Amino acid sequence: MNTHSPLPAPGAPLQHYVSTAPFDPQSVEAMTPEQAKVFQASQLRLMWWKFRKHRLAVVSGVFLLALYLVIMFCEFLAPYNLHTRNMDYIYAPPQRVHLFHNGQFVGPFVYGRQMTLDMDTLKRNYTANQDDVQPIRFFCRGDSYRFWGLIEGDRHLVCPAENGQLFLAGTDRLGRDVLSRIIYGARISLTIGLVGISFSFVLGIVIGGLAGYHGGIFDLIVQRIIEVLQSIPSIPLWLSLAAIMPITWSPILIYFGITVILGLLDWTGLARAVRSKLLALREEDYVLAAQLMGAKSSRIIGRHLIPGFMSHLIATATISIPGMILGETALSFLGLGLRAPITSWGILLTEARSVSVIAFYPWLLLPMVPVILVILAFNFLGDGLRDAADPYK
Repeated sequence: MNTHSPLPAPGAPLQHYVSTAPFDPQSVEAMTPEQAKVFQASQLRLMWWKFRKHRLAVVSGVFLLALYLVIMFCEFLAPYNLHTRNMDYIYAPPQRVHLFHNGQFVGPFVYGRQMTLDMDTLKRNYTANQDDVQPIRFFCRGDSYRFWGLIEGDRHLVCPAENGQLFLAGTDRLGRDVLSRIIYGARISLTIGLVGISFSFVLGIVIGGLAGYHGGIFDLIVQRIIEVLQSIPSIPLWLSLAAIMPITWSPILIYFGITVILGLLDWTGLARAVRSKLLALREEDYVLAAQLMGAKSSRIIGRHLIPGFMSHLIATATISIPGMILGETALSFLGLGLRAPITSWGILLTEARSVSVIAFYPWLLLPMVPVILVILAFNFLGDGLRDAADPYK
């Protein structure tokens, strides 16, 4: 008995059957839960999994996040006000924190100090008074301040004892607490990198994107301008641009002026990277389809091309921010950057420009420590993001 359906007559239309059941990808090829977790994961999730394997980058990211949280509450975290002077303790060295006194647990405390003046070198010598125990207070009332310049307050995380002193990083030539000034200086030194990279990104993406997408005479002019800017030595260019700013400007205007200078000097490398990417991506079929549908150049660049290598841009930003922090530090150290009453790590380092000061008061170099740690953390974070930018490698 023949169970096969009869063949259609010559010239008769073929019968087609379309299933109305929803498509189930698992029915085509069964996957284990582990396979499904990987193959059905989004690109962002794959990038996070790969970034998480870079332990040093993760630690650096947590460290930088903690620092940026610190600058939100500088007034509360600093033991003293930014401008508080202790004239009886000029150039006082850092104090050690103790827990035990005469074999008994007292809690965190420091010993009081007595100052003597060396008449031969005119150096102040401080000796600890073992009988003067000064417990450290927490969540206490201390120097008054204006939180972000708006709200009056006097609460601090850590305070010295009543009528006592607490100089964990020493004092400067005016008797100001170095640790408090480092905490306040982080607000300027860390934010100037973010503001500067934002300005640099706008210039680099716009100019590099137009040059790479359109090409032609515009691309030729942009490349020549970039080559001229990159051929100028960085330090003389910094000095000349910083010297242009009028001395009568307010500290806020100088802050934004330094930010603009750093952004103007950093956009060239990013513009070339964006140009090279767009030169390759503009030949893709989806770009031609967008052009045929009447999309404008700005939409094609912003909605279709730039997102294709946004991860590369993020990694570039994390590597460029340290350069801007170092640029601000260098300009302020040379006396051509920010000026008082603004406080940054570069301004704090101007206290240590003299060899004699470094020899007698080496704790004035402590603002250099957070600069080094932040630069290393940003570079490690950039390495991790750059590796995670392509999760399929």
